[in-house]
Amino acid sequence: MPDCDLILPCRDEAAALRGLLPRIPDEFEVIVVDNGSTDSTADVARELGARVVHEPTPGYGAAVQAGLLAATNPYVSFMDGDGSFDPAELLPLLAEVRSGRADLAVGRRRPVSRGVWPWHARAGNALIVAWLRRRIDLDAHDIAPMRVCRREDLLALDVRDRRFGYPVELLQKATGAGWRFAEQDVAYHPRAEGTRSKVSGSVRGTVRTARDFAKALSS
Repeated sequence: MPDCDLILPCRDEAAALRGLLPRIPDEFEVIVVDNGSTDSTADVARELGARVVHEPTPGYGAAVQAGLLAATNPYVSFMDGDGSFDPAELLPLLAEVRSGRADLAVGRRRPVSRGVWPWHARAGNALIVAWLRRRIDLDAHDIAPMRVCRREDLLALDVRDRRFGYPVELLQKATGAGWRFAEQDVAYHPRAEGTRSKVSGSVRGTVRTARDFAKALSS
């Protein structure tokens, strides 16, 4: 029986889900959080066996929190629903938390080819991570779009950001709470055809995300 919910925050990711959902290992129960999609994201998710939760409030953190509250298994995992990650790479992260070796296991993105991770998005990520490593001695090298932890522990952490600053606040609070980190390299692939990043797809999107990060850092 699966003991981990995989939460996929999605907005207009129908094209990606058709290729992604059939590849998810049986160890995970899938929750697709439809965050205001205008395409057939919810229909595709249901058709392929995922549980669908609707979160009308826009924002990555709002979608993540909706999925977390809907989850029922002792472990929760999170991954972008755009096809840029291999869901099988969640398994070693889950093993780290299941075994008790880590409280939070995260993936460190390694692009599989040039152009997968635009320079502006990579630079912004590196700047925020470097700042966190200096300020709070963060034991990780990425903002961790792919991560696994215990559900009850994450709820107790009480992450409040509902926009793109959510993962930054999570890392700060987890470090402050003395969580043990495990980090493993994960392959970072091009997004599925027919989808577009809300963050790294444009300089404007990256700037908006950086603004949310900065707000989380100052809280």
